[in-house]
Amino acid sequence: MTHPGYRSALIVGAGAGLSASLARLFAANDVTVALAARRTDKLAALAAETSASLHACDATQPDAVEKLFADVEERWGAPDLVVYNASGRARGPLISLAAAEVAQAMAVSAFGGFLVSQQAARRMLPLGRGAIMLTGATASVKGFALSSAFAMGKFALRGLAQSMARELAPKGIHVAHFVIDGGIRSAARPDPEERPDSTLDPDAIAQTYWATLCQHRSAWSWEIEVRPWVENF
Repeated sequence: MTHPGYRSALIVGAGAGLSASLARLFAANDVTVALAARRTDKLAALAAETSASLHACDATQPDAVEKLFADVEERWGAPDLVVYNASGRARGPLISLAAAEVAQAMAVSAFGGFLVSQQAARRMLPLGRGAIMLTGATASVKGFALSSAFAMGKFALRGLAQSMARELAPKGIHVAHFVIDGGIRSAARPDPEERPDSTLDPDAIAQTYWATLCQHRSAWSWEIEVRPWVENF
């Protein structure tokens, strides 16, 4: 598979799962990596492994996101590949949810995605190229009981991605939304012995992101679904 040509990646909402797999894959393909999260103390080992820079940022705050991009730009140059991988949750019965917690969950899942995408697009549009990738979930297309706040946030993020793709793709910016339809495997969440590959391998998801980045612009996808082979849908 050919290299898509991106040189500097910013991953917002970085953690030990999918973000770590993306960071390793990008670094292995000579893409410089910047990792952003509210707390960066748990990312030190990943940063050392991938030669990534670490940036503390609350993605729901416009000034903080603007500073994040300025800091990354000063270190690596303006990122031409941006991944938004943050999510907010407030789980419980509709009538019991605290309004402030719902607002915060939606801000993380959706408003932060808008702020990050806006800063990314401002830098990519003058160049006529770039990629913005937004991480969704089953909740992007299916609202479950007791999960209204998460569904609202992820539905909004999906709508943002679709709108951005229609606006920005003709200007050379590849916007893609990924529906992660299933649980992501981790050390704390291994597959049961009787159900191998029943959760999503984060390295395999990362490979799908990379394959999407490698798409020719005559056949861009704005949305990709990934799910385990045993997942019901």
